[in-house]
Amino acid sequence: MPHTPEKKPESLGQAAYRQLQEAIETGVLKPGDRVSVNALADRLAISRTPVREAIAWLETDGLIVHQPYLGRVIAELDHQMVNELYALRFVIEPAAVGMAAKNATDAEIDVLREMLEFERSVLNDPIERERHNRRFHNALYRTAHNRYVISTLRALQTPMILLGPATATNPKRLQDAYAEHAELVECIAAHDVEGARAAMVRHLTGGQRARVSYLLNRQSD
Repeated sequence: MPHTPEKKPESLGQAAYRQLQEAIETGVLKPGDRVSVNALADRLAISRTPVREAIAWLETDGLIVHQPYLGRVIAELDHQMVNELYALRFVIEPAAVGMAAKNATDAEIDVLREMLEFERSVLNDPIERERHNRRFHNALYRTAHNRYVISTLRALQTPMILLGPATATNPKRLQDAYAEHAELVECIAAHDVEGARAAMVRHLTGGQRARVSYLLNRQSD
């Protein structure tokens, strides 16, 4: 499970950890990229000591690994690992949104619709779009009102961060993902349990295809 620094007060090391984790999740730092303390300190405009601290936490999380002859690099999931992760997601996430369709309150549904509107406004901003995608999915799962769903998905956070954005190199997937989010919200609003579950299966299928396609094309280069 990812290291969770205390929120108050946030040290420079904790701030660096949070920013680097987000850079990995949004694809600014890509799988296989070499990790240089000096380069990251320059990027974050801070000294090397808090960057070293953040790197140590990220190594504990499994987001940074050490490779012979290269040193520290951003970890990456291979084709088989991606398929294994999605096999688990196909079990957990449709169940989660099914619970959300059953349990979501009117206020929560209003928030999901507001988040969907905001998503449309940031579709052309890859960094903010991926930040929002994480917030949107977390909001979906909170409306399930099941603490074990949340804790199980939290345990998957590190490999899900390493998946990176499914829409990064596929503009069509970007539009499809937005439409799938809209379908999920409408199923939850209608308290359509089976519809929500089916919509999540379609959403996961699209994301898995995009990521596997990206991995296979990259390996063939």
